[in-house]
Amino acid sequence: MKLKGKTLALTSTALVLSAVSLSAEELRFWTTEEQPERLARQEAMAADFAAASGHTVEVIPVSENDLGTRATAAFAAGDLPDVIYHTLQFAAPWAEAGILDIDAATDVVEALGADTFAPGALEMAATPDGYASVPVDGWTQMLVYRADLFEENGLEPPNSYANVLAAIDALHNPPEMYGFVAATKIDENFMSQVLEHVFLANGVSPVGPDGVQPLDEAATIEVLEFYKAIAEASPPGDLYWDQSRTLYFSGNAAMIIWSPFILDELAGLRDSAPPTINDDPTSSDLAAATGIVTNFAGPSNPDGAAWGDVRYFGITSDASTDAAMEFVQYSMNEGYGATLAIAPEGKFPVRRGTADNPTEFADLWATLDVGVDRKAPLGDLYDAAMIEEIVGGLDVAQRWGVADGQLSAASAIINSQVINRLVREYIDGERDAAATVAELNSAIAAVQ
Repeated sequence: MKLKGKTLALTSTALVLSAVSLSAEELRFWTTEEQPERLARQEAMAADFAAASGHTVEVIPVSENDLGTRATAAFAAGDLPDVIYHTLQFAAPWAEAGILDIDAATDVVEALGADTFAPGALEMAATPDGYASVPVDGWTQMLVYRADLFEENGLEPPNSYANVLAAIDALHNPPEMYGFVAATKIDENFMSQVLEHVFLANGVSPVGPDGVQPLDEAATIEVLEFYKAIAEASPPGDLYWDQSRTLYFSGNAAMIIWSPFILDELAGLRDSAPPTINDDPTSSDLAAATGIVTNFAGPSNPDGAAWGDVRYFGITSDASTDAAMEFVQYSMNEGYGATLAIAPEGKFPVRRGTADNPTEFADLWATLDVGVDRKAPLGDLYDAAMIEEIVGGLDVAQRWGVADGQLSAASAIINSQVINRLVREYIDGERDAAATVAELNSAIAAVQ
């Protein structure tokens, strides 16, 4: 039974769930969290929601690679699920295509309180008519560094190009210590992510409101010169996430850029990726010696930026709207701890708390266990200031093209890997910075 979402006059999840539904609904929920342990957690949460609301939820795993084609086919057949857990890339296109119910998502955000969400996560889903989907969780790329060595040498945290370069000057002493391990393997998505982070930090984007646009020459030269400097402070070869982690874990790298999925490994909680900085692969010593920066600034963009990956709950146009809204609200309120506990190291809380307790969910997140072979709460592994830095990156999370409605154009450019190739050629001395900017502009404009 499909009802008009706004008729519920949603003011809080508690109000919605205290109302007796006209009839119980059977909801279908597509999720890309398809690993057995994560599915079990989602099914347990669905059972808790059913007990509270009377609505049952069938949790249906869908491969992230198949999500786009399956959603398009289901929409054409009038057989979309009620709720889809999806990546950022689908929010705007699905809203424009009519797959998502913008009114329903906007009502949920307003009922929970827009000011309780991380601004960056909400802005990425904003449309002229409201929000395409409801932000659920996310993570930001992190600059991971040896805080102990920075303190010993009187260095400022590496939250800017200048501070990174100063730290390289002080700490780079290969092969015992590399100042940085930059991503230089051009066919790895890791290099694309790291480069986008570095470009965003200096306010440079290949797209604008009207689509593809020329890169600003002066600011892009700053990006190129910075990236060349960190590459020259790295080991030779084609480097990606593997060498970054290995060298940092062995104590031979002062700085790397990595995702938050490194957090449990740093603390010796995963046997397949142990720290080797000392003789104890289960030691948390490296975690204790580590600092993290999420918001990172270049000289042309002093406010900086954080590269963010955010996931969303989309309420579809075929949904039993009111019941679907109840499920999403429950998952973002009473059930939010269970939602984040699916994989806390990669699910930062985009909703920090409630109006009554603004830090409720951020505080809860810090108590959730992470790890594979051993478990421990993040709050026991990292101090409160670092936890705040980790979560705070979502306030300013950005991606190329999102603010301008040009994510598809930006994604095409990124996936072509022309930026990776030309930056690597500049690093290798094949052309100077100005010529590289010209080549970048030409190559980007040619991407279809």
